[in-house]
Amino acid sequence: MTRRYQALALARCGRQQEAAELCLAIVEEESDGRTWLASEVVAALEAPDLGFAGDLAAILTALERGSVWRPAWTGNHTRPVAEARLSTSKLRHDLDQLLHLRRQGVALPLGEIIADYEAALKRLAGLGATRAPLTDGDESTIGRAFGRLVHVADAPRVARALSPSWDRLQVQRRYRKSRPNVVVIDEFLAPEALQSLLRFCQDSTIWAGNRYAHGRLSSLFFTGFNAPLVLQIAEEIRDAFPLLIGERHPLRQLWAFKNTEVLPGDCSIHADFAAVNVNFWITPDDANLHSDSGGMVVYDLEAPLSWSFGQYNERPDLIRDLIARHRPRAIRIPYRQNRAIIFNSDLFHGTEAVCFRPDYLSHRVNVTMLYGDRRQDEHHAEPEPMQHTPTEVVAAWRSAALSRRRNWP
Repeated sequence: MTRRYQALALARCGRQQEAAELCLAIVEEESDGRTWLASEVVAALEAPDLGFAGDLAAILTALERGSVWRPAWTGNHTRPVAEARLSTSKLRHDLDQLLHLRRQGVALPLGEIIADYEAALKRLAGLGATRAPLTDGDESTIGRAFGRLVHVADAPRVARALSPSWDRLQVQRRYRKSRPNVVVIDEFLAPEALQSLLRFCQDSTIWAGNRYAHGRLSSLFFTGFNAPLVLQIAEEIRDAFPLLIGERHPLRQLWAFKNTEVLPGDCSIHADFAAVNVNFWITPDDANLHSDSGGMVVYDLEAPLSWSFGQYNERPDLIRDLIARHRPRAIRIPYRQNRAIIFNSDLFHGTEAVCFRPDYLSHRVNVTMLYGDRRQDEHHAEPEPMQHTPTEVVAAWRSAALSRRRNWP
């Protein structure tokens, strides 16, 4: 136990590499090492101590997804990435990203990696929308980079993450008075934060999740979406809305999604396991080929309290039937760069049809941060945690989530 306390103390003192090296030893030498580290990440979120949670999540990400290039302390990281699956959409995205990084002059031996990706994409061209496990041959070639931290762009904290151009108190009043609880904020992030976050999302090889249809990719808190700037934005959102979020509704989850292909409308409808959902978009407007679409639709209909997470989050067929019966008002919010939508997470919502330019820098990127807990948690079956996370993280998150209740304002 002494080593564990020492590792946490080093991380709190900002001695990240020393903490990471000790965590690596703990994870490799102790049977429950990963369980311990994952639980500490969740505990830091619960505290809430978001900066510390981000530091520990970054260490966990490196342990699970480190490469021979990053971070240095993992050495020659040859352990296969858990649950990695090949898909043509992710291979194409990763190849385009590597070509982008080469154009940016990133000092890595990208030529050999690019050649491996080109060969894999050619070989798997007939894969279609299915996913396939990596073969031994894949592990020795693209496995060095696939789903791993090959390059991570710096995204440090800035002087101010949220823009001063909008009135915090007015937004809270609008939210609480609106029925349903939905409010839109333009010019959400300060310019420096917006550009830094966009660069981080474009340049960082953190897009590990590819289980979604239509070329959607995810980056989750435990798989790389944990830069200091990301946590600063989450902190400033919490502090900007003391009546709406504040200390009552701590940050529970955060992630980013990329749309790398055309997305049909009405295929991602769901509700979330939280109290308040903050969703914002960061790709420039000129990437959007249909300026009146590409955003979000929020329905004036809450997920039934009797429904399990699997029903209200992963069963669009059931949700469509419910919407057809109740015929709720649909609130359409067109896409705009740096536009945020804050709404009651119980409301069914989904991405509208997406048709952005196909080049790499034009991929639509949205960021989601979930605060608080869905009301009357005891009515629900166990929620499924974030996908593509270690089993230990799943257990820790599930235990924490089910021990909480919330009172809706």
